[in-house]
Amino acid sequence: MLNGLQDISHVILFRLGASPVTVGGVAGAAMVVVLFIAASVFIGTALKRLRMRTEPGNAALYIAEKVLGYGLVLVGIVAGLSALGIDLTSLTVFAGGLGIGLGLGLEGIIKEFVSGLTLVFDRAVQIGDYVEMHDGTRGVVQEIGPRATRVRNNDNVYLLIPNSKLIENTMINWTRRGETRRIHVPFQVAIGADKERVRECVLAAARDVPFTLPDTDKHRSQVWLVGYGDSALKFELIVWPTLEAVKRPKAMNAAYTWAIDDALRGAGIEIPYPQRDVRLRAFFGEEGDDALDALNLRPVTHAPPQPTSTSSVNDAADDLLRPEMEPEPENQPPPAPPPEQKRG
Repeated sequence: MLNGLQDISHVILFRLGASPVTVGGVAGAAMVVVLFIAASVFIGTALKRLRMRTEPGNAALYIAEKVLGYGLVLVGIVAGLSALGIDLTSLTVFAGGLGIGLGLGLEGIIKEFVSGLTLVFDRAVQIGDYVEMHDGTRGVVQEIGPRATRVRNNDNVYLLIPNSKLIENTMINWTRRGETRRIHVPFQVAIGADKERVRECVLAAARDVPFTLPDTDKHRSQVWLVGYGDSALKFELIVWPTLEAVKRPKAMNAAYTWAIDDALRGAGIEIPYPQRDVRLRAFFGEEGDDALDALNLRPVTHAPPQPTSTSSVNDAADDLLRPEMEPEPENQPPPAPPPEQKRG
């Protein structure tokens, strides 16, 4: 029985150049490749579990996971060819031609693979970052794969974005280096509203939102008057939310807009509505004042309004007078989260 198996293992299937390929060589090569692939899967899974337990965005463990995963598979293929009994030096010309063919036929796959390695080692995008593409696609980076990056949006929908898109196109990393961002929330009030009263009630409402960071020298909540609209004054609430709130921009803006609306209504500040002035050019052959006299609609003359104080706090001007913030070192650890404030 054993002799029969040994005889079968030495049966030559074909020759590759001067190297014979036997049944035993094929079986041994397949076993070597399978062992290396199994080792790659086992080590990759172990590193992934360790990374998730320590810190989801641990770049060092993620790089080790990917390099060992790809490296063990590549080494397994080379070891399998050696176990097959093939002299790799004799395949130099064949491998060169095969490489050119693969490069032309699999150009897209190779491009995405190289782009994925670039993302992993460049560390411009890390696991757990909240990114936004040029087309408005947004979400949290879950994994950088050999072909595409897996991103989960806030609707729990997973998106596969080709790696090259993250390199070639403009991308916003909202949570780079674990820092929060300043958010602009637009709103409008009717012309004639007291600007200082608007500022005070909106700032009080923003500070009552639970994910608003407390004011510091660098991070301050502000209200800016940014322009005029149709029967309206255009304002922006400038606020620094927590990092977790930044990852949910639509819900965050909706929460601030709701709080602003409640504050304006509670303070009796009018929210503008579209208005139109209608001019009556002719009425039964009369125009202007004559038409009003014919209808007994002479406008009532009111006393001129008394001048009011124009002194108010201009947050935008104050912000421009503050010294520019120096960029923090790239390798500086992320700041510790602020302590929770007890609310009365």
